[in-house]
Amino acid sequence: MQIIKSKIDKIIEWLLIGLLTLMVFNVSWQVFSRFIIGDPSSWTEELTRYSLIWLGMIGAGYVTGKKMHLAIDYFANKVKEPARGYIEIFIHTTVLLFALTVMVIGGTNLVGLTLYLEQISASLQIQLGYVYLALPISGILIIFYSTENIYEILKSKKG
Repeated sequence: MQIIKSKIDKIIEWLLIGLLTLMVFNVSWQVFSRFIIGDPSSWTEELTRYSLIWLGMIGAGYVTGKKMHLAIDYFANKVKEPARGYIEIFIHTTVLLFALTVMVIGGTNLVGLTLYLEQISASLQIQLGYVYLALPISGILIIFYSTENIYEILKSKKG
């Protein structure tokens, strides 16, 4: 399980680095074209907005795997062992169920609906379903990492 997790971590890290790099170059081009050339690009603001959505959603999945999300460990750190493990399992299970119902099921329905209705973005002329695809992908990542976190807690309890 650790090998799979580390490979997924590396892929997500490179994806997040790529998205942030894209945003930096995109915003730099927007500033350059607006203030130096005097003819601002119409598509850069929209691309940055959609990149930020993907960065935030995929980043949420990534920090779940690293246990860096503030809400995940706040309550667990307030109690002593052995109750801490049970609270951590409850928290990860709650996060997993939220990700499943809202992000994966709801997000998949949203993506399917927007692709079916062929909603197109104003400047980039791409289907908005591809932008909203970040939601179910992030939900799948959160489910994977929450399951892995629960497994690690149970494994440490047995050992």
